[in-house]
Amino acid sequence: MKLSRRNNWFSRNYSPLYSPLVSGWRYGFQVEAESLSRSNELDEMKEKLDSRKLVMGNMSMHSKVVKEKVKKQEEQLSNDIRSLLVAGTSLSGASKRLQDASRSFAGERGYGHLRTLQRVFRMRQQYMVSQVQLLYPVRIAIGQAPEQELEFFNNSSNSGNSAGSKPLDQGALTIAGLHLTVFTKMSFFTDKKEVQRSATALGYVAHVVALIASYLQVPLRYPLRLGGSRSYIRDYAPSIEPSSSDLTSSSSVSANSRPVEFPLFLEGQDSTRAAYAVFLLNKDLEQLLNYIGGRSLGPRHVLANLKELLRTILSPEYIDT
Repeated sequence: MKLSRRNNWFSRNYSPLYSPLVSGWRYGFQVEAESLSRSNELDEMKEKLDSRKLVMGNMSMHSKVVKEKVKKQEEQLSNDIRSLLVAGTSLSGASKRLQDASRSFAGERGYGHLRTLQRVFRMRQQYMVSQVQLLYPVRIAIGQAPEQELEFFNNSSNSGNSAGSKPLDQGALTIAGLHLTVFTKMSFFTDKKEVQRSATALGYVAHVVALIASYLQVPLRYPLRLGGSRSYIRDYAPSIEPSSSDLTSSSSVSANSRPVEFPLFLEGQDSTRAAYAVFLLNKDLEQLLNYIGGRSLGPRHVLANLKELLRTILSPEYIDT
């Protein structure tokens, strides 16, 4: 009972003073809370601003780098344009020169004139070779059966024959009426006249080869030393060693410093050296055939290859090749 009275008294006497104080406390707390909130917002905005400043700085730096690259590319492009202008000028000049050359090439002294001169030159070659053919005609002797031209190469693994020869089906070939007969060696029973005729025939072939090579302006791989039926052919890299007589006659000169000569005749000579000489003569014929686009008929057919050489040169196709 006393406590209730006491509270009532406190309410009547102190309540008017206590209410404003409590309101002030509440207001101050609200102001401080709003200030703290705004301060936090300002800090966040400042962080965002700093972040944006950093991004802007990076973008500015990247922009400067890109600008420098663009500037360099512009300079390179400018240099390329100048180079293209110079190249265009050079190309224009070259095109003009090409047009002038084309007009000159197609003109009176151009390619047509060259072809005309070539035809005249080949016709002249044909005429000279035809004269050689008249001097040394290569014909087929039908109905005769002498030994055919040289087909024997002593100690050769490719020939398949140890001696002798065989006739061709179309008959024996002759040059100026002489047969090219095979002799493996000289003996008491050997027909000396036939040996001489074969040597003469080889001399004829050598002369024809030398003349045609000079007309075609072809340096022969195996040069000839003409002497009629005592002709020789030279080999700068012989596969057959010289005989003792050759070594005696040229003892002061090494075989490697000068060519070795092989006889195109059998009389008084080693048969192997004579056969090798005819083999080299046939290689010269093959060289001439290859030069004019012909085809060799075999490594042992001297007169047959010579006939093919004459036929190819004297054909109408030779002028237009």
